[in-house]
Amino acid sequence: MSVYFASDVHLGSDDAATARAVEQRFVAWLDYAAHDAEAIFLVGDIFDFWFEYRHVVPQGFVRTLGKIAELTDRGIRVVLLTGNHDMWVGDYLSRECGMEIYTAPQLLTLAGQQLFVAHGDNMQIEGRPLLRLMNGVFRSRVLRWLFSWGVHPDLAMKFGRWWSGKSRKAHGTEEALDEKHTEPLIRYARNYAASHHVDHFVFGHMHIARDYREEGLHTVHMGAWDTAPTYAVLNDTGSLTLERFDK
Repeated sequence: MSVYFASDVHLGSDDAATARAVEQRFVAWLDYAAHDAEAIFLVGDIFDFWFEYRHVVPQGFVRTLGKIAELTDRGIRVVLLTGNHDMWVGDYLSRECGMEIYTAPQLLTLAGQQLFVAHGDNMQIEGRPLLRLMNGVFRSRVLRWLFSWGVHPDLAMKFGRWWSGKSRKAHGTEEALDEKHTEPLIRYARNYAASHHVDHFVFGHMHIARDYREEGLHTVHMGAWDTAPTYAVLNDTGSLTLERFDK
């Protein structure tokens, strides 16, 4: 049995044809992983924008949500660690699809290994006051409550998709980025590992696929699914590898 990890699918982004192609690829990957998956961890930004009202959820993603519900019904553990694009989840995904939801990084024991798993959007930002302010604002329970009560769902989705598109484009494309963009997360992992035992770190967010190793440190960074459909897999011997899904 294996444990699988994916991030930054950004379902619902781009034009309709591109969004459908990305979703079909992701659902095919879920099917592929399910053949020997003990658990599947979705490490943030699975949706390009997600916001739940008490009785309203975003349109779309039915193939993904149906597949996840099918997997959890079969006893496969599916876990979502929220990212900066889907941090405003409620109980819908757990209640209807059987997913486990976490809104903070997790230190997990899997296959006899210690794994630190996080999306990576709010790490190493101490010297970036504007980004720290934005993180605080968007994670505010008060703001979420005001937004849900004061903004019509149609307007909320329109704003959210505009904001998410702006944020996503700020990353650039896989071709325009290079591995240096993962360095802040590697520094975070290095500092964390100085006082905690961790065998592997798993990150998303930067849209760069990278398997980084140095003495005493192993970090895996998964790419975005529109340009670099990569995933990590932990096998039953405790080996964690980064793979590309080209099917």
